[in-house]
Amino acid sequence: MFLLGVPIAKRLRSLVIQLNRKSTMENSNTRRKFLQQIGATTLLAGSTPIASMASTQKAEERILQFEKKFSSNDKVRIGVIGYGVQGHFDLRTALKVPGVELVAICDLYSGRLINAKEQFGKDLFTTNNYQDILDRKDIDAVLICTTDVWHARITIDALAKGKHVYCEKPMVYKINEGYPVIEAAKKSGKVLQVGSQRVSSIGYAKAKELLASGEIGELNMVNAVYDRQSSIGAWEYTIPKDADALTTNWGKFIEATEKMEFDAKKFFWWRAFKEVGTGVAGDLFIHLLSGTHFMTNSKGPENIYSTGQFSYWKDGRNLPDVMSGVLQYPKNKDHAAFLMTLQVNFISGTGGQEIIRLVGSEGVIEINGNNVHVKHSLMPEAPGFGGYDSLFTFSKSMQEEMQKEYDAKWTIAQRTRKTKADINYKAPDGYDDHLDHFTNFFDSIRTGKEVVEDAVFGFRAAAPALSCNESFFSKKIIQWDPIHMKLK
Repeated sequence: MFLLGVPIAKRLRSLVIQLNRKSTMENSNTRRKFLQQIGATTLLAGSTPIASMASTQKAEERILQFEKKFSSNDKVRIGVIGYGVQGHFDLRTALKVPGVELVAICDLYSGRLINAKEQFGKDLFTTNNYQDILDRKDIDAVLICTTDVWHARITIDALAKGKHVYCEKPMVYKINEGYPVIEAAKKSGKVLQVGSQRVSSIGYAKAKELLASGEIGELNMVNAVYDRQSSIGAWEYTIPKDADALTTNWGKFIEATEKMEFDAKKFFWWRAFKEVGTGVAGDLFIHLLSGTHFMTNSKGPENIYSTGQFSYWKDGRNLPDVMSGVLQYPKNKDHAAFLMTLQVNFISGTGGQEIIRLVGSEGVIEINGNNVHVKHSLMPEAPGFGGYDSLFTFSKSMQEEMQKEYDAKWTIAQRTRKTKADINYKAPDGYDDHLDHFTNFFDSIRTGKEVVEDAVFGFRAAAPALSCNESFFSKKIIQWDPIHMKLK
């Protein structure tokens, strides 16, 4: 296969060498430019009789080199609101981005504030009141990593104080919080990015490109699975021995909810309780939805149904540990109508998996983590005839007559399934889409470019996820308007 007189494989090797050289220079290529250059090669190759560069080589591995130097003027100073498990992971990743500095940490549990000072020094500012973080003039951006019920309130308050916001998914706890957050972001002029990192993954970007180029024909089904098989995976986190209403600042914790007696599980295992969390739908369905919306350019489903059960983790939780959903996506300018199935199983004998399968009329794109596998299956031009068919039930003379007609109309080639090589795209060892997501966030703050997952995108993923919970409890199909983002 050739591109402008140069073999594709040679052209690709040349591109990679050039990119590796540039990555060591101060003005190295950005992630997006890399994808565009490599993607352009693939798409041009797709115009040849064999529609994929990978058809000539069984597997393809792409190495992403990303290095960018920032001046002192590019420094971004951050505060963290909510320093639990996700807060720790988010901060750890954020600090890997050059020019990002930690100023303050807020958490309601006193033990986590002690932990913060043990990690970053006794001079670190800590508080159990998030407003103290927002009032500081030396903080440019905040990471909101609290329980779901607090997301919208803190996000709106932070934007009003002129802070850039990275808000963990789901962006909202209730659907009616969506528009107020969107309006607050517009009014503030600040960057708001939602924390579902799949939309920044190079693997998902490749799948998006392949789907758009027609690699698997017309999309008709998406099967998305996020299974686990452990107590920690099911959110049964270790509860500290000193947990009580005082050490957790329980009175503040329930300001965003109905009044409740102190319950250590609802504070530390909050995802499992509908009073403060959104369960598997808000934690994991939303990753599957965000990734799918990114790859398909979809604005969302119009019909949503979900069901679930309490299979194994019978620990007092009131949100299911096994749950599935069926969502109908209408046709739009970017994709055909398709059906999406969602699955989360917290006691899965698979041992755990995260897979999205985009099923088309000519193949399947499977995204497993940041890796992509493409399998093709092409129908022959001629219709089926004989074999497991009604033909053999006819009279012998009728069979012979129809066989002659079929043989005269269709050649052997037309009756034969065409073949197309499978494709494997592997993310480089050590690649981290979480880091890419934070890099995109801080780049948006510095340059003013649009974020990859803004308030509108975040709401379009959150609303179907939250509707799955509503469907589970009401046992009804939820009707959603994906264009105007409202319940019907």
